[in-house]
Amino acid sequence: MTDTPAKPVLLTGASGALGRVLVRSLGALGWPLVLTDIAPFPDPIPPGAAFTRADLSDGVTMLRLAEGCGAIVHLGGVSVERPFEEVIGPNIRGLYHIYEAARRERARVVFASSNHAVGFHERCESLPADTQFLPDGYYGLSKAYGELIGRMYWFKHGVESVNLRIGSAIGEPVNARMLASWLSYPDFSRLVERCVLTPKVGHAVIWGASNNARMTWWRDDARAALGWTPIDSADPFAGQLAGAVSGDPVEERYMGGAYCSIEYSRTQPASIWGHSDV
Repeated sequence: MTDTPAKPVLLTGASGALGRVLVRSLGALGWPLVLTDIAPFPDPIPPGAAFTRADLSDGVTMLRLAEGCGAIVHLGGVSVERPFEEVIGPNIRGLYHIYEAARRERARVVFASSNHAVGFHERCESLPADTQFLPDGYYGLSKAYGELIGRMYWFKHGVESVNLRIGSAIGEPVNARMLASWLSYPDFSRLVERCVLTPKVGHAVIWGASNNARMTWWRDDARAALGWTPIDSADPFAGQLAGAVSGDPVEERYMGGAYCSIEYSRTQPASIWGHSDV
């Protein structure tokens, strides 16, 4: 097993928090990286990497950047809940450009999906990877679309993809919800390494959370096939964060947390069958 991919890896969203984590970790491994973002890259660029400032809406540039690449790690786009018109360009049309580039190059896509694609599932549930999409906003809706376009490109064109349903990927957990959903930066980096280096992945889904004792929401994904086991854990933070809750019943009921409460206008909560609880 090699630690370096045979072909360069295109990394979109390189200037964001997770992109910079990957540039540091993969650059330290000597990976050949093609970096792009709509924002300037704020850190030193590692040896063997090159950065191009570009917009995901520029399909011609995305095709050019992907030339010769064996994988596209797609972190680019709107990364938080925003109005529909702000999401549709980078997260819908931009993703189409990424998959068209992958189709032309026969490259694998590692797609940064999100727990917000299933955010309106309740925290008492235990979800397999093939669960029903229940997005909690326009951002989550775009991630559900992203997984579906990857599925279509796999069945129609044979483009491999791994969908990473990222929980809460930050330096440290900051509330009780993240005792379940936290994904450490090192675990995230190791996951992306396996997504790129595993010889065959087909169309796969991985729940992006570390080895947290409270992570009972998500199960039965493709991690074994990739050889990924999370090492870090939110458990050491349990004592200080167990009581760190919002007091918002909608936020605390659903897996998507605060995203579920944004512009929430129901008078009664909904079950997964669409009926109000009474």
